[in-house]
Amino acid sequence: MVPILLIAAAVVYFYLPKSAPASTEQTAGSSKHGRGGGDAGGKIRVVGAAATKGDVGTYLTGLGSVTPLNTVTVKTRVDGQLMKVLFLEGQMVKEGDLLVQIDSRPYEAQLAQFKAQKEHDQALLDNAKIDLNRYQTLWKQDSIPQQQLATQDALVKQDQGTVDSDQAQIDATQLNVTYCNITAPISGRVGLRLVDQGNQVHAADTSGLLVITQIQPITVIFTIPEDSLPPVLSKLNAGEKLQVEAFDRSGMTKKIAEGSLLTTDNQIDPTTGTLKLKALFPNDDNALFPNQFVNVRLLVEMKHDATLVPMAAIQHGAQNSTFVYIVDTGATPRTVKMQNVTVGTIDGDNAEITSGISPGDTVVVDGVDKLQNGSQVVLANGDNSNGGN
Repeated sequence: MVPILLIAAAVVYFYLPKSAPASTEQTAGSSKHGRGGGDAGGKIRVVGAAATKGDVGTYLTGLGSVTPLNTVTVKTRVDGQLMKVLFLEGQMVKEGDLLVQIDSRPYEAQLAQFKAQKEHDQALLDNAKIDLNRYQTLWKQDSIPQQQLATQDALVKQDQGTVDSDQAQIDATQLNVTYCNITAPISGRVGLRLVDQGNQVHAADTSGLLVITQIQPITVIFTIPEDSLPPVLSKLNAGEKLQVEAFDRSGMTKKIAEGSLLTTDNQIDPTTGTLKLKALFPNDDNALFPNQFVNVRLLVEMKHDATLVPMAAIQHGAQNSTFVYIVDTGATPRTVKMQNVTVGTIDGDNAEITSGISPGDTVVVDGVDKLQNGSQVVLANGDNSNGGN
């Protein structure tokens, strides 16, 4: 029985058709497509970018706070009832605009009283002057003693002093009447109202009636390290206007406003080793708000006709070396060459290359992790003519 089964198995093995194995070419092709981002020819697919010539700036960055040029707490100079509030909270006002009216009737009545008192004292002065003129004539005629003339002259001066005092009281009371109409001392934005209409206000009140903050123009105070101070001072001393940019606090991505450096503080903070700088912004669109925190970028120097490449192309090797992969676009097939470079100023997503490449060279910005010196590549974003190389 066992021999019969062995014979049957041998017949099945030799006479039934066998399935062909996958070809070596198909297997290799599948492997090349599935790994390394390559194509059927074994080339690595990369993204390239041409080195360009352009301008690049040397910047100093720091954290800053928006600070108004002027902030005024408007207070009353007289006591009285608050009769009218003529502003809206958050309103933009101009210097001289009428904001608040205080009851001026007590001061107007006092003013009328002082004016009447002056008229009375002025009449006494005029009469004393007439008597003085008569006494002077009589003294010349030797009709009265000199003492009587001197007494009359002193009376005239006394009456003159009384009239002058009356005028001073009139001026002071008139000033109080003026103080009842409170106007904006500066142009700016009004804050929240601190006192409601109808309340009694006093010159001794510390809280004030309202606060006005100047926001056009506005300043930003920020800090830089003391080691970065010399180039800034040299520019300021030469009378150059340094550009300053303000970004939101999320980082150097969204620019809020542009301005210029106004001045520096007069001493370095020894605890932090930093110096405060103040920049001025027109703030025409009110993008900057008092006490807002911003990131600040100060342009110290602008380099022209520099060789620029995307930051993604810069690679770091052993011993702090930096290099890029340059695509030989004229070769067939295309290959890459590892090229050591010297990186200068970094401005956002671009880096200045001071040596190693020239404008027009194509560098690899994506796919570098798969490359070696001499690797064959195909540009995913370039002209892949010449047989797809």
